[in-house]
Amino acid sequence: MFRFLPTTINHFILLMGLTLMIVPVWIIFASSTHTSLFINTNGLQFFLGDSFKENYSSVLFKKAGFFQEITAIKMFFNSFVMAMGIATLSVVTSLMAAYGLVYFKIKYATFIFWLIFVTLLVPLELRVMPTYVVMSKLNLLNSFAGLIVPISASAIATFFFRQFYKSIPEELLEAAKLDGTNSWKFFIDFLVPLSKTMIAAVFIFMFVYGYNQYLWPLIMTTTEEYWTVVMGLKTMYGSISHRFAFVIMSMIPPVLIIIFLQKLFIQGIFQNK
Repeated sequence: MFRFLPTTINHFILLMGLTLMIVPVWIIFASSTHTSLFINTNGLQFFLGDSFKENYSSVLFKKAGFFQEITAIKMFFNSFVMAMGIATLSVVTSLMAAYGLVYFKIKYATFIFWLIFVTLLVPLELRVMPTYVVMSKLNLLNSFAGLIVPISASAIATFFFRQFYKSIPEELLEAAKLDGTNSWKFFIDFLVPLSKTMIAAVFIFMFVYGYNQYLWPLIMTTTEEYWTVVMGLKTMYGSISHRFAFVIMSMIPPVLIIIFLQKLFIQGIFQNK
């Protein structure tokens, strides 16, 4: 009996934590299916209402913003493109940076790595104005390139890939050299397939990071055409039920990415430990 007590306690704690996370989301979703008048009169709801189709279709296609120039669909598209671009570029640049630091005889490679890693101590808020000036001079304001490129480099992703490469036996590189494999072929044919679980984990982290950006898109965009979901959460709708519907729909892209890559993501997390 006592043998199963620790497992029971662990599952109970996990269930409580899951409940604390899921119940508020469910209340937001259930409330989003009621009219704003009903919510203002009766408060947040736990059970579904009959205004689901009306509220969600209104949110998707209603033009909003200060100048009524953008819809929720366009915001979702902007945020998805921005998040995909940041995640993809982060994975590619971090993979290649870690490969160069580990497998090439670079002088002061360790110093260069720690120089990259120290950039984690510099928050985005501190370097946002110099970066904005550079993007402005390159005429990249109000563009996806301007939204994606400046924040796509990731020191923490470089760190993860570097530590993973260091765990790969050197015999693999020696065997590849004996087979006449050059540096690029070794990277593409050996390291990238071995890194697929780590790639999935880093991709998800960076996708969520890019999707949740608020300050950088706020500074980089001077027109509503490039507004993102997070920007829309503040200015999109006055109706409380529409705001709740917007919040629920804004969660869908990251959730789909996680569901699609969840198996590789979990393997990548444990592989990194």
